[in-house]
Amino acid sequence: MTRLRIVHRTAYRYNKRVTLSYNEARMTPLTEPQQVVLESQVRVLPSQAAVSSYKDYWGTRVTAFDMQIPHEYLEVTSNTTVEVHRVERAPSEGDVVPWERLRTPEVENQFSDWLPQSRLSGPGSEVLGFLPGIAGGLDPNAAAHAVFDWLRGEMSYMPGATGVTTDAQQAWNQRQGVCQDLAHLAIGSLRSLGIPARYISGYLHPRSTADIGEVVAGQSHAWLEWWDGQWRSWDPTNHTPAGDFHVTVARGRDYRDVPPLKGILSGGGGSHLDVSVEITRLA
Repeated sequence: MTRLRIVHRTAYRYNKRVTLSYNEARMTPLTEPQQVVLESQVRVLPSQAAVSSYKDYWGTRVTAFDMQIPHEYLEVTSNTTVEVHRVERAPSEGDVVPWERLRTPEVENQFSDWLPQSRLSGPGSEVLGFLPGIAGGLDPNAAAHAVFDWLRGEMSYMPGATGVTTDAQQAWNQRQGVCQDLAHLAIGSLRSLGIPARYISGYLHPRSTADIGEVVAGQSHAWLEWWDGQWRSWDPTNHTPAGDFHVTVARGRDYRDVPPLKGILSGGGGSHLDVSVEITRLA
């Protein structure tokens, strides 16, 4: 078990005054069997913002706020304490369903959100041509790991090489990307084989050797979950299942369903963005 305090701050400084804006923040981790939120607060500045919250279609906790006064900056800070106790067990005999079960109408209907390609997950014809040879003769679990191993040898982690609108095929074409690109490409590959897969947005404590109470520069992070009889996790950036230092905030078909902050505004004339994530291990 790991207890983490996460402070995620996003600030916009506008070049010109904004007359009004509407925004949604997805910065609050989920409470679920493998992690529990002990306390959480989202603060919005200027303080005149009208703030509400709801759960979206995917089960994500959303803080919605609109600013109906002129403003020259916007700052959103999420402060959360969460306990994580993930246990990723290797599949035992009978845990993994056969391909025939994955292709039944019952399973296709149950996972209808997680099987079709989304706007960012389609890997392109070149990848689709490789996959049958990589997954052939393997059960769905072994096939998923074979895909992960193959992509690890093909893709390089490269900050700045892509943007939030980059899709899996574009990342593949340049053989570079960041965590969201590696997740999109792996998700699209699994979906093309008929394996349900979903995009996970959250936080990652980057240093397991950090002392208790030590504040470190963390990061927003992306990984994936796939279903082969049960949901399993994989972090393609670090080539490992999600562990006690991964904190889940949101699930969706791809990044477009789970951005930490999005909104619309009137005015502004451009802006300067400042983002920081600080993570402290408390236990």
